[in-house]
Amino acid sequence: VEHAARLVRARGGRIANADITLICEAPRVGPHREAMTETLSEMLAISRDRISIKATTNEKLGFVGREEGIAAIATASVVFPGDVPE
Repeated sequence: VEHAARLVRARGGRIANADITLICEAPRVGPHREAMTETLSEMLAISRDRISIKATTNEKLGFVGREEGIAAIATASVVFPGDVPE
């Protein structure tokens, strides 16, 4: 995540918001959501209200379903100068 944010900044852009979906059977994300949001806010240099973190399961399928690991999907809106007014 930090590397991607550096690449965006190096090209003159900024991250407008981020949406993260964690795919895991365990642990439950709820108790960790605030800490994760705070860490991502610092990493991406955006306010916490511009970050969405949610979770889903893989319905017991694959390595995620067997609790051998977790997966994540991260999407960010990136704005470059001249693209849209601030």
